Amino acid sequence: VQLQAYGGGLVQAGGSLRLSCATSGITFSGSAMGWFRQAPGKERNFVAGINYNGGRTSYTGSVKGRFTISRDNAKSTVYLQMNNLKPEDTAVYYCAAYSGALITSTPVDWGQGTQVTVSS
Repeated sequence: VQLQAYGGGLVQAGGSLRLSCATSGITFSGSAMGWFRQAPGKERNFVAGINYNGGRTSYTGSVKGRFTISRDNAKSTVYLQMNNLKPEDTAVYYCAAYSGALITSTPVDWGQGTQVTVSS
């Protein structure tokens, strides 16, 4: 199982980034996917999730209206479009594959993380 997250970087407040997570070794089209983030000294927290066919998404409150999760089952890739970034979005972002098709299941496989830094 491999989940390769990329697309992070340094951006000014108000800017945008698009994260991608390419996967292999999982039944991607049957798995819910999610993005989580961990800021220095803090716990890893849920950011966004999407069910197996993209029909349902979920977001943590602080990113609603700014972030969009999407997926391409043909490419076994999940994306996180991040707009209007704020300094408090600074964190390492991780993608995760869930144990089931719905985002109510449990994340079980993790990528290595990609750093997002937002300067004020």
